[in-house]
Amino acid sequence: MSHRKLIRPSLTEVKEQMTARQMRRKPVPADQTNAENFYYVKQMQNRTPMVLVLGDGEEVRGVIEWYDKNSIKLNRVSQPGLLVLKHNIKYMYKADEHA
Repeated sequence: MSHRKLIRPSLTEVKEQMTARQMRRKPVPADQTNAENFYYVKQMQNRTPMVLVLGDGEEVRGVIEWYDKNSIKLNRVSQPGLLVLKHNIKYMYKADEHA
């Protein structure tokens, strides 16, 4: 019976291979870019008249007073303020962009 020698890579070789694999991986993208927050803050500071188009096509006009993760508080001129949940908003635009 002959003895066979087991060939194993050294620990340094394994570490080098692991770092090479990690270097090839693309970095994981950030969860948030903060672009949405920047946009809301800018419109709030400028008191920009906005139009929010809801999922059913209804348009709501006003100025963004505040926002959070799930909702936007809209101040309206001759009507009471309105709290709109973001998931109900189809899209929004500045009121002066679509005259």
